[in-house]
Formats: sequence, C-alpha cells, structure tokens
Amino acid sequence: MPKLIPSLILGAAIAVAPASAIARDTPEVQLARLLEGRVAGQPTDCISLTSARSSHVIPGKAIVYEVGGRLYVNEPRSGASSLRDDDLLVTRTIGSQLCRLDSVNLVDRTARFPRGFVTLGQFVPYSKVKAEAR
Repeated sequence: MPKLIPSLILGAAIAVAPASAIARDTPEVQLARLLEGRVAGQPTDCISLTSARSSHVIPGKAIVYEVGGRLYVNEPRSGASSLRDDDLLVTRTIGSQLCRLDSVNLVDRTARFPRGFVTLGQFVPYSKVKAEAR
C-alpha cells in the first residue's frame, strides 16, 4: 500500500501536466491558436451585437467576438491587463452595435462583484482562408 500512494500521486501529476501547460500559454500564443487558419481584414469601429454568437476573453490581452463565421479581435484601448478568462462581460449599448470607445464592465463570475471595465478599441475581423480549388 505505501508503494501504491507515490505511484498514484505520480499518475495524477502526469495527467494534470498537459492541462497546466495549456494554462501557462502566453496571451499571444492563445490568440494565435484561436486565429490559426484565418487572415486579418480591415479594422472596423463597430460590430453588430445581435449577430454576435459568442465572446472569448484572452486574459490580459483581448476579447474575441464571433459574428457570422468571422472572429473579431478587440484589443481594448484601456484596461486590457485586467481581463480574465472567467470574467462575465457586461455591455450597455445604445442601439444594436458594440463600438470602439464603448466600455465593457468586468464582473467576477463567482462573487458576482464588479471588477472594473475596459474601453474597446477597433475590431479586427479574421476570416477563414479559402481552400484553393483543384
């Protein structure tokens, strides 16, 4: 039994290692992985919130919105360093668009307590690269 415990601990450590390696990726690496196979388009000042299917936070770096098959990357003008991937994003807009200079409030998911806000920059669209016809 005493020999079994170190083996179990070692096995658990090996099983957790890949997950912790992923968590240690830099924000730049996380963003590059998310944008793999996509090409950047011309930056735009606004996106349609009614068409946005999801959002993804790159901690300390950016918010990525999925709109109609495109990914729009927004690197906030201020407050980006306070972005965490477990934050709830709360937006208050006038109309149906989310635009440059709008603010997004950050709320702690567990405590439901406001943590701060970011001021949005331009939205850079990334589209999938079309495969060449043979």
